[in-house]
Amino acid sequence: MGKIEQTPVLSPEEGAACAVVNPAGSSPVLLVCEHASNVIPASLQALGLDDDARQSHVAWDPGALGVAQELSRILDATLVHARFSRLVYDCNRPPEAESAMPPRSEVFDIPGNTGLTPAEREARTKALYVPFTETLSGEISRRTQQGRPPVLVTIHSFTPVYYGKQREVEMGILHDADTALADAMLDAQDETTLLTRRNEPYGPDDGVTHTLQLHGLGNGLPNVMIEVRNDMLESPVQQKKVAQDLAAMLERALKSITLPGTEVPDV
Repeated sequence: MGKIEQTPVLSPEEGAACAVVNPAGSSPVLLVCEHASNVIPASLQALGLDDDARQSHVAWDPGALGVAQELSRILDATLVHARFSRLVYDCNRPPEAESAMPPRSEVFDIPGNTGLTPAEREARTKALYVPFTETLSGEISRRTQQGRPPVLVTIHSFTPVYYGKQREVEMGILHDADTALADAMLDAQDETTLLTRRNEPYGPDDGVTHTLQLHGLGNGLPNVMIEVRNDMLESPVQQKKVAQDLAAMLERALKSITLPGTEVPDV
């Protein structure tokens, strides 16, 4: 009996799993937006979701890509972002995590993620996560070889109401084991009017720092994760204002930390 071939997750017409914006950017900042898109590949038949679910925060981080793109423009920074929904594969999760392809996200069941076989999980991992993480690793390696290792900054948004509970915080500055860049940004929080707190509404214990761990801590790079409440990002004008605030915070923060590649050797 012949082997049954799986339908590819992505068709050639749907393009690459991720995109690189402004690859020649001069800034030391390397921006990342893992949850930039709510697009679901045609092969997965919308994961069985209705339009409301596909437009909701469970499918993507509304407004995050707009902020990241504007921040890329202001800083002249390179941006790596995913092109497909985090429900297909969450590029801020390792392949072994159930939340990489969640069967349920907050109040939404995800029918197309229920009962995935190991082969189906592997196919999505190879189609989406592997190209994303290899692209990001390649950008880091390229810059490091040029003598300008980057500062890793990931951009996210979060919902104002989660499991029926209102969230007060408007912007979170998140970190894992390396707190230096987050500390410096929190010291510069007077650059924004948004209510800003450390490791809210999530933190390392919630499993949200995979990119920081793998690409930041793993390469000895300063790193931080930004979370902005998505009702602060509903219009391009709002997204631009938040990006301007973040740019000012980052520019101040970068002056107060030791950038990779600029360390003075011990004599």
